[in-house]
Amino acid sequence: MQLYQNILETIGDTPLVKINRITNDLPCDVYAKIETMNPGNSIKDRMALKMIEDAEKAGWLKPGGTIVEGTSGNTGMGLAIAAVIKGYKCIFTTTDKQSKEKVDALKAFGAEVIVCPTDVDPEDPRSYYSVSSRLAAEIPNAWKPNQYDNLSNSMAHYEQTGPEIWEQTGGKVTHLVVGVGTGGTICGTGRFLKEKNPGIQILGIDTYGSVFKKYKETGIFDKNEIYPYITEGIGEDFLPANVDFDIIDHFEKVTDKDAAVMTRRIPREEGIFVGNSAGSAMAGLLQMADRFKKGDLVVVVFHDHGTRYLGKMFNDDWMRDRGFLPPSPKALAIDLVKGHSHLRLLTVSENQTCEEAFTLMQKYDVSQIPVVNDKNEFSGALEDADLYAALLKNRELMKAEVKTVMGKPFPVVHHSDSIEKVSALINKDNNAVLTMDLGGNWHIITRYDVIGGLG
Repeated sequence: MQLYQNILETIGDTPLVKINRITNDLPCDVYAKIETMNPGNSIKDRMALKMIEDAEKAGWLKPGGTIVEGTSGNTGMGLAIAAVIKGYKCIFTTTDKQSKEKVDALKAFGAEVIVCPTDVDPEDPRSYYSVSSRLAAEIPNAWKPNQYDNLSNSMAHYEQTGPEIWEQTGGKVTHLVVGVGTGGTICGTGRFLKEKNPGIQILGIDTYGSVFKKYKETGIFDKNEIYPYITEGIGEDFLPANVDFDIIDHFEKVTDKDAAVMTRRIPREEGIFVGNSAGSAMAGLLQMADRFKKGDLVVVVFHDHGTRYLGKMFNDDWMRDRGFLPPSPKALAIDLVKGHSHLRLLTVSENQTCEEAFTLMQKYDVSQIPVVNDKNEFSGALEDADLYAALLKNRELMKAEVKTVMGKPFPVVHHSDSIEKVSALINKDNNAVLTMDLGGNWHIITRYDVIGGLG
């Protein structure tokens, strides 16, 4: 039997999986270190636990204490999981560019999350770095891990990730490709691998708007390199202590668009659901194709899980809004109901009373409703304004059957009809149309759906 006493014991020993389709044109073999298999679904679980354990040994983190950290989400998740097991409170600061899914995930573990502006200097009192430092100083019995400058971060990977990769590849690894944020993963892992074989190339992935690449190549910290970017989890506007530029042989910059597009390709072509930094790493790897030769064994780190980016890179509208996908084609009838396609069409029987129909419309806050006969065929329609006007004139109609006051049925359109055809049928005398999806389910299209489709 293999039994674990708590979830923290399951951190590490993640698999190496061959990448087949995306790297088909490369002469080398590429394997991904699938860090989504950690309990917090990211590589940050490793260093989060290491930082906490080292702080406990040093006496910086005491029983019942509060962990305060600035995080893009993944480190926070690792800290939050460990805090649950060890009995600590957590307060995290993050930036407004981080996905809502990341913030919600931290809250799921009972953490408090404070969202701070992205487009400010690290020294600005509003930055997520500054706010976390202030809170750590103000809150009694609080400890700030400071993942950027806490060398327990890189040590976790020196002790765990590096040895795992060396053993899993039988010492045949020739290149390591890693997105660089705090620097802990690439430098801890890279230091171990270079001690085993100094010829191993350590390749860092940077993003436009970050200072790493130029600093590595020139030794110049250029503030003109700093500007807001969309890519999550990599790049920085300062130099963390965990980034050892002597270990990293080369930095490759990747655009926001290329990172986002590759993020979507990985699950569709390799069946591996990973996040934005993995997309950056794979895009950068392809850009560096001329650095690899036949017989090389390249390891790329897949940092975190794709579920944290469902509202961003895996959302077509989000991608189109930023020019990362081509504009959507003109909407068809079926596209107009996507906001409520999961809901069953609300109808009323022509034999029900007007009072029942009016109550139903009020309950579901709808202004029009199709009417069906005993054969479940559309025989008419009710509009709230018309029904309300009729009831004002004759209150006795409340007890009358719907068929006595209903209007003509809503027109039916084919699911592939154009938005122009649909909109032409919706006018002052007719507020909706009906369409059937490919599964045989009926849906109503109102003028509000058409307006949304035009937008």
